[in-house]
Amino acid sequence: MGAPAGTRAMRAREHGENFPVALRWLPREPRRHLHVVYAVVRTIDDIGDRAPGDRTAQLLEFRTDLARVWAGDEPRHPALRELTSTVTDCDLAQEPFRRLIEANLMDQRVRRYATFEDLLGYCRLSADPIGRLVLQVFDQSTPRNEALSDRVCSALQVLEHCQDVAEDLAAGRVYLPEDDLAEFGVTAADLVSGSGHGRRAAVLRQVDRSAALLDEGSELVGRLTGWARVAVAGYVAGGYATVRALRAAGGDVWQEPTAPRRVDLVRSMVSLLAHHRRVTTR
Repeated sequence: MGAPAGTRAMRAREHGENFPVALRWLPREPRRHLHVVYAVVRTIDDIGDRAPGDRTAQLLEFRTDLARVWAGDEPRHPALRELTSTVTDCDLAQEPFRRLIEANLMDQRVRRYATFEDLLGYCRLSADPIGRLVLQVFDQSTPRNEALSDRVCSALQVLEHCQDVAEDLAAGRVYLPEDDLAEFGVTAADLVSGSGHGRRAAVLRQVDRSAALLDEGSELVGRLTGWARVAVAGYVAGGYATVRALRAAGGDVWQEPTAPRRVDLVRSMVSLLAHHRRVTTR
């Protein structure tokens, strides 16, 4: 029997992601659970970004449907029906999913962020919950692990915003902090046209900040055991590879897509696993 529709759709989209959630070499069960979780994550994002009609109303309706999973009722959405067994098997919390919905609700009313701290506040809703769900799937959630995971996930989110400046602008959103744009003399017209040196400097500043967050969070690799360690090393490696790709492009994300090379990602992952050996966790 083939994979459920939601899982098949997620796998098709996964090939376009910088940081594939379900690394192909993971064992079947954690890979399946990650696919199911990620299918729900993508569904939430698709409603917030692409759904016709009133997206706010649809997100609120999805939030109500989500609650049915934990209430013991059958949800209506197929991705949530698939999620039910994963919630039971992995003892997943509802809160990370609710925060992801809140991030998409914020996208409906907030179009710009004044400072990098404001952007990180958004990442706490839009990205950090995903890392916490991954830790829950592998039963390796601790306060310290969650804090380190938050740094990694925020870095990955900011890097994605750097890559998607033009796409986000087409949707009426600017995730590059306004104070940085002002400092480098970047106008809205510059972002649209991709002209001027300042726009690239603004991107590279976010890249540098993301690299610093990855440096802070990479300790997580050494704190995890088993396949969780391999999976998280893959995410962190994807972040570092993207940092290098964006720097190599000089922050110019307007001419062509800037994505890391797979060979660079694999090398980075091997290096991380070798450098961050297992440590005693508390």
